[in-house]
Amino acid sequence: MVGPVAAPARLNLPAIAATLGRVQRDFDAVNRSLAARRDPLSDHVVSNMVAGYALVDALLADGVDLLAMGNLKRLLELNTVVLCGTSPDRQALYAAHVEATSRRFYEERDAGIEDVVEWYARHADEPVWARAAGVYIRILSKPQLFIEGNHRTGALVMSYLLVREGQPPFVLSRDNAVAYFEPSASIRDSTKTGPAAFFRQAIIRRRLTALLVRHCDRRHLTA
Repeated sequence: MVGPVAAPARLNLPAIAATLGRVQRDFDAVNRSLAARRDPLSDHVVSNMVAGYALVDALLADGVDLLAMGNLKRLLELNTVVLCGTSPDRQALYAAHVEATSRRFYEERDAGIEDVVEWYARHADEPVWARAAGVYIRILSKPQLFIEGNHRTGALVMSYLLVREGQPPFVLSRDNAVAYFEPSASIRDSTKTGPAAFFRQAIIRRRLTALLVRHCDRRHLTA
C-alpha cells in the first residue's frame, strides 16, 4: 500500500540553493550540450525556484496532500511562486495571468488538473519514482497544465511526491541537467492521448524514472 511516511523529511534549502547556483554558473556549457537550447537561468528564476522548494517544504511539514481535491489550489500557488516569487506586489502585477492560469487549471478537461489527479490515482501502486515521473509528464505534455512554468512547477511536484515517501527531492544540477532537459523537450512536444503518445510516453517515463533514482541526492534533505 502506497502512503506518506509518518514523519516526512525536510528539505535542505541552503544545499538546494547552492546546487542551483552551480548549475546557473555552468549553464552555458549545459546549453551547448542540448539539442534544443534553453533560456539561461537568471537570478530571478533561481530565486523563485528556491522559494518554490521552501513552499514544498512547508506543505510537507504541514502534512498537506497536494493532489487531494481540497488542496489543488496549493498546486496553483506553486506555479505562481515559480513565476512571480513571493512578493505580494509582484504577484499583484500578474493577477490577470494568475486568473487565466486558474481557469485553465480547473476548467479545461484535457489540459486541467483532473487529468493529473486521475492518472495519479490509476498508478497508485507503482514505485514513487515512476509515479513522480508520470505526473511530470502529465503536467508538461500537450495540452500543458499551466500557461507558463510547467517545467519548473513539475520539478517541484516531483520533489514533493518523492520526499513525502522518504526519498530526496529532484534538484537540477550540473550532473543531471542534460539528462533532464532532453526528455523534457520530448515530453513538451508530445500529446497526452492516442496510441503513439502512450508508447512514446512509456519510453520517456522509464528514462525519467531512472534519472530520479540515480540523481536525487540525499544532501538536499536535512539530517
